[in-house]
Amino acid sequence: MATDTLAGPGATRTPGTTRTPAAGEPGSALAAEAAALDRSLEAILMVADEPQSLLHLGTALRRPLSDVRRSIARLVADFDGRDGTVRRGFELREVAGGWRIYVRPEHDVIVADFVLTQNPSKLSQAALETLAVIAYKQPISRGAVASIRAVNVDSVVRTLVGRGLITEVFTDSETGAINYGTTDLLLTQLGINSLDELPYLSPLLADGANGFEDSP
Repeated sequence: MATDTLAGPGATRTPGTTRTPAAGEPGSALAAEAAALDRSLEAILMVADEPQSLLHLGTALRRPLSDVRRSIARLVADFDGRDGTVRRGFELREVAGGWRIYVRPEHDVIVADFVLTQNPSKLSQAALETLAVIAYKQPISRGAVASIRAVNVDSVVRTLVGRGLITEVFTDSETGAINYGTTDLLLTQLGINSLDELPYLSPLLADGANGFEDSP
């Protein structure tokens, strides 16, 4: 195996050999900084419910866009199993001008089976209320649902998506906000053929508030 030893000023390196910077050397510091950025972005993307733009990520971490762009490329390669890494069951995908972690398509069936049949716990009151808002006001963004309920609904929306009761309908091209709608599974669970069979809410509300006056 070829070695590369620096004996001091003026030392030469054997052509064709490489060396890994030792701890404390500039190269090592840069590598550690890049790795720290990769892990920070990975952590943020693991909990993000919507695609995150490079600008948003760079602002959140106070890093230049060029650094964030290179880090994203490294994460994509890492998750895809390039350069000897293990290919993950999830991928980092660019959608609507941003980046978000998704389950790989080949694992959709097994994940859906786990969520729908292996984790059948009942929905919380908060989840039921959020599901009702989406059912009556769809397509609707998380922000709009939160405005109606006056609480943060991020985790609840994740639960409903995971249960297969709601799904992403489209992403607003201007704001990047994902709009959600209900699925056929909800109709099955409710025992109805279409959303038109949902009861009118106005008789159940004190004043038909929050825009539900004309909603079935």
